[in-house]
Amino acid sequence: MVRATRNLRSVTNENDENTAATTARVTRAKAAALNVDELSMPSKPLQTKKATGAVANPARKRNVLGDVSNVTKAEVADGKKPAARTGLVSKAAQPTGIKKTTSTRSAVTTKEASKKTETKRSGPGSIVAQKRKMMKTKEPAATKEEAPEEGEPIRKKVHTSEKDENAQTDVKQEKPATKEPVVSPGPEAAAPRHRPPTPEAAKILDSEDLDDPLMVAEYANDIFEYLRDLEPKSVPNPQYMAHQDDLDWKTRGILIDWLVEVHTRFHLLPETLFLAVNIVDRFLSEKVVQLDRLQLVGITAMFIASKYEEVLSPHIANFRHIADDGFTEAEILSAERFVLATLNYDLSYPNPMNFLRRISKADNYDIESRTFGKYLMEIGLLDHRLMGYRPSHIAAAAMYLARLILDRGEWDETLAYYAGYTEEEIQPVVLLMVDYMARPVIHEAFFKKYASKKFLKASIIARQWAKKNAPLYGITNTQLTLDEIS
Repeated sequence: MVRATRNLRSVTNENDENTAATTARVTRAKAAALNVDELSMPSKPLQTKKATGAVANPARKRNVLGDVSNVTKAEVADGKKPAARTGLVSKAAQPTGIKKTTSTRSAVTTKEASKKTETKRSGPGSIVAQKRKMMKTKEPAATKEEAPEEGEPIRKKVHTSEKDENAQTDVKQEKPATKEPVVSPGPEAAAPRHRPPTPEAAKILDSEDLDDPLMVAEYANDIFEYLRDLEPKSVPNPQYMAHQDDLDWKTRGILIDWLVEVHTRFHLLPETLFLAVNIVDRFLSEKVVQLDRLQLVGITAMFIASKYEEVLSPHIANFRHIADDGFTEAEILSAERFVLATLNYDLSYPNPMNFLRRISKADNYDIESRTFGKYLMEIGLLDHRLMGYRPSHIAAAAMYLARLILDRGEWDETLAYYAGYTEEEIQPVVLLMVDYMARPVIHEAFFKKYASKKFLKASIIARQWAKKNAPLYGITNTQLTLDEIS
């Protein structure tokens, strides 16, 4: 009685888990003996379970990963789910358990064996041999060992002949010769001045920054020497207006004055303005531009410079709007590609702001001197006569003249060391700056910018000083404007 109940329970569990099919473990006689009234019998004839060790049906569907257990699951021939889960029974519960058969893996084993057999073939007619023959024909003196085929045993290194070894030696010896020779800077790259000796005060100032890793005091002198060597490559042609048909220096001054206004309205860095003007002048030195496209060149140069110098540059829509929607965004982007291609994507411009900050170190970082120095340096952007001078030369002259206007003392050897120019070398640039300030104002945006309290009214004070001291520099006729004398 107990055994019959156990068999019935097993049948009930199997029907709960696998509803697709039933088994024939309980007969009518056993059901009557157990007084089971509600046992529903299948309408179709009952099927017996397949033998456990039988060969699997070759037409049945296999799992994706194949049979991973030692038990072969029985399935119905029409593709339905199996009737029982016999794979859950362990070998300990059934000592006379199911023996593992190799018939269920026969198809896979045969396939894998055929793959290995094909891979290991190395006869003269095999694919591997033909491939090796072709590789040897194409590369008779190959210096790199071929990777072994998949499933192929690793072979020993093939001995190369004496001729191949000599060829490899020649290749190794000729490889360093392919390196491009270092081109020494030409005479124009050399500084037209003698480097003043390092004074004791400069050594003391440099030693103060040794404890600050952000100042990189160990490399500061080398960095600025590199920038001075780079200056001749970024200086535009001072006479490029000779090959411009529709432009003149007055038109160029109007454009730069407008860029100063755009720069002020966008609150950009000073480096952005200097780089933008340098891009404009270098581009005009190479290409002929019509008058109606000059503003496009200027706004594109400011767009490029802001992306190069700024942390967060203005959107292109802002540049389009500031130009009164005279150009579309597509035109600005197309002009950007053309300008960069003309400059060979070389934007390594030694900015005069870097040299001004370097000189300001010897001036004890005086805020008034540096503010006036910024105003005087931007004169070099608007006055085309200063275009041929180096940025370091303009920065040195700006700091010299700013200290002279504010009566900050003489140009001592420490200042000359940090600036890289003596007082005599600075005088030609100072003369042009004084001449510009002593004449009537023609660049309104530039004058108003430095006439504000933010910039200590530098343009007003400097112009008053220039008109007063112009005769000392030999400037007598100050009624003519810059456009009239040029």
